Amino acid sequence: MILIILLIIVLAIVLPSIRQIDEYERGIKFRCGKYDKMLNPGWHVILPIFESLKKVDIRTKAVDVPEQDAITKDNVSIRINAVLYYKIFDASKAILAVENFRFAVAQLAQTTMRNAVGAVSLDELLSERDKISEEICKVVDLATDPWGIKVENVELKDVSLPEEMKRVIAKVAEAEREKAAVITKAAGEVEASSNLAKAAEVMNKTPGALHLRTLATLNDLSSDQSNTVIFALPVEVLRAFESASNKNNK
Repeated sequence: MILIILLIIVLAIVLPSIRQIDEYERGIKFRCGKYDKMLNPGWHVILPIFESLKKVDIRTKAVDVPEQDAITKDNVSIRINAVLYYKIFDASKAILAVENFRFAVAQLAQTTMRNAVGAVSLDELLSERDKISEEICKVVDLATDPWGIKVENVELKDVSLPEEMKRVIAKVAEAEREKAAVITKAAGEVEASSNLAKAAEVMNKTPGALHLRTLATLNDLSSDQSNTVIFALPVEVLRAFESASNKNNK
């Protein structure tokens, strides 16, 4: 009976002392309040009262950077948010070097994002979003390296503009479209004029070309189901009238 009681007491002490660390975790062991060592996945005995254990998840995590008010280099007020991906490569530093690494990473990402936005114009922010994201990632990664944290990626999500700025951008885009349409139309007219001039020159040099063109036009009009009546006069008749008119004028 006594042995059973002793066995129960031993199990009551030993079993709570056995702690499991999963594959995606690392354990930080403290002995009498001092850092002892980092524990790998598996079962470990932690002596009650004298020792304690903190688990750290080393999987990649996503941090939503909340929407921030920022001012671009050209003094445009915007609201912007982002998402940051990081993982812990040194669990001991993440526990010992910073009080709350999750909160610290989020705060650092917010301030870095505002500073990055303030260093570029609105046009650069909208057209070079990937480049700016890479710069933010580099700055945050360098700052979190002493904490044992690797920042893998930063993505700018939404850029919200004031309503008046949206209207200005819409007007600029409309003006650009109108400008492109005018240029295209003018280029078409120039090309058409050039082609007409070349055609007139060819017809003037080739006596039968005008007759062929006239016949082709009549053929096209004959296929039209309408009541149009066409009177065709030979070119020689028109030229005779032109010569007679010139003689009378003289």
